[in-house]
Amino acid sequence: MNNQTRLAIFDRLAAAIPDPTTELNYNTPFELLIAVVLSAQATDKGVNKATAKLFPVANTPRAILALGEEGLKEYIKTIGLFNSKAANIIKLCETLLNKHHGEVPRDRAALEALAGVGRKTANVILNTAFGEPTIAVDTHIFRVANRTGLAQGKNVLEVEKKLDKTVPKQHKQDAHHLLILHGRYTCIARKPRCGSCCISDLCEFREKNLA
Repeated sequence: MNNQTRLAIFDRLAAAIPDPTTELNYNTPFELLIAVVLSAQATDKGVNKATAKLFPVANTPRAILALGEEGLKEYIKTIGLFNSKAANIIKLCETLLNKHHGEVPRDRAALEALAGVGRKTANVILNTAFGEPTIAVDTHIFRVANRTGLAQGKNVLEVEKKLDKTVPKQHKQDAHHLLILHGRYTCIARKPRCGSCCISDLCEFREKNLA
């Protein structure tokens, strides 16, 4: 795929999705961090239901530590893997207080050093909370990038590095959410909605579902 086609794809996605942002509800970088940690192998809708009850009670590292691990579990028990997530969140909060004065660090290495935070989560925080042009490759982006021909790779890191090099500069900040939302609602896994897709004629997917 050439640069002209890539630009046209992102131009169209930007026009079709005028407000590309996360569907997780949050008000602070810390709330976003907790929501993203909870969202692993869970839906944004399910996370939002849990945090709607949790955040009014505890939305700072100190407040969550005051709940304790068992107290935290009561708020997140509807979310998959809640036991391990609760343990990680408690450790994460302790690290934020002990090493970062209770603030979410704007640094990849520091973020990845937090319990329950990997490269993808760090990229989400850097992009969404701090406005940095990072691209967190989740299952949606991995599928869309490979299927369309935007950035093909055997694993998420390969795809991330290719997108980082090839996404047009003017779309770099929003690329993460444009691709996620396109994958979540149009370029879906089993039966992609190619017939109503704004980039269908630019996409390199050979098995288009135009019905």
